[in-house]
Amino acid sequence: MDYRFSSRVTALKSSVVRDILKLTQGKDMISFAGGLPAAELFPVQAIREAADRVFTKGASALQYGLTEGFMPLREQLCERMGHKGMNVRPDEMLLTTGSQQAISLIVEVLTEPGDTILVERPTYLACLQVFEMNGLNVIAADSDEFGIVAEDAERLIREHRPKLVYAVPTFGNPTGRVWSTERRQQLLALCSSYGVPILEDDPYGEIKYDVNAVYPTLFALDQQAGRSGSVIYTSTFSKTVAPGLRTGWAMGPAEVIAMMAKAKQAADLHSSAIDQQIVSELLDSFPLDEHIKVISASYGERMREMQGLLVQQHIEGLRWIEPKGGMFLWVELPEGLDAEALLRASVQKGVAFVPGSSFYAYDPQRNTARLNFTYNIGAKTALGVERFAEAIREFTARS
Repeated sequence: MDYRFSSRVTALKSSVVRDILKLTQGKDMISFAGGLPAAELFPVQAIREAADRVFTKGASALQYGLTEGFMPLREQLCERMGHKGMNVRPDEMLLTTGSQQAISLIVEVLTEPGDTILVERPTYLACLQVFEMNGLNVIAADSDEFGIVAEDAERLIREHRPKLVYAVPTFGNPTGRVWSTERRQQLLALCSSYGVPILEDDPYGEIKYDVNAVYPTLFALDQQAGRSGSVIYTSTFSKTVAPGLRTGWAMGPAEVIAMMAKAKQAADLHSSAIDQQIVSELLDSFPLDEHIKVISASYGERMREMQGLLVQQHIEGLRWIEPKGGMFLWVELPEGLDAEALLRASVQKGVAFVPGSSFYAYDPQRNTARLNFTYNIGAKTALGVERFAEAIREFTARS
């Protein structure tokens, strides 16, 4: 059979992270590539007990569920989000198969092929896949240590009139940066004045190394300003509980959520009813906030461990952003070193990372890389950094 695939799929680039993940399977490979949480910190026993309670209630957990998601879990999430200054009703929330599906559904219902979307430079690589799949034009605004540069964003909005702005303001992927409150307010005011909705992606926001730090979401600031409706927010339990449960959510105006539910019906009817009920039982009995403090403290230690190991390598021209939370180091390699070429050499030595070029919609900074520090620890991290540094030295010695 001669299959003729659609143009939107044939033109779609494969996920670099997924491809690297395949390379690292079953080999003596240390991966700094994927956004993998530490498996040893998963609350396995608590999840097992929650699952047991779900099944003791009978076979209903195995039945079809609502497209919008398990109502008790939506109600629990509404209460949980309320503690963060985000006030929504269950009809303003949709449970999804991870936050990645939420991003896809939002894009599907708010854009048409050929529309333009504004992102920060650089930005999350998997969202760029979604935009490409939906035939969108992507424009990227400059950013610095305080977040997206409002003046550049306004210039691009005036010139291109995007349908949507995509933002990861708290511990952004790949940079780990946190936008200042002032930059958040500037973008909100800007998008409100031009009538452009914001998709706020917040998978890492709770993984902060300073437990006393407060980083208000765009969604909460929008409500505080009385402009409720400018932001559609998405998050997930993948980083705070376990990614295998594939449970995320989206929050926004009821009419937007209703349209997303309609699109979700066509995609998968509903996300896993069993997983949603397990998460609901977990929230009833498990001290999730205390667990998040534990993993945040551990990830902060792992981040400092990787930084210390990189410092010990004394590689001239190697710089990085020290994150205040999240899971990644954004590294600038010595001038003139192409990270994609370095990856090929690094894989030969048994260590993998993600080249920074994957996070740019266009005109990438090629001497950049994203390193995950949450998955490995101790001797394995040390060996991985040693291999990474060895590959860099070989390249710089040639030049």
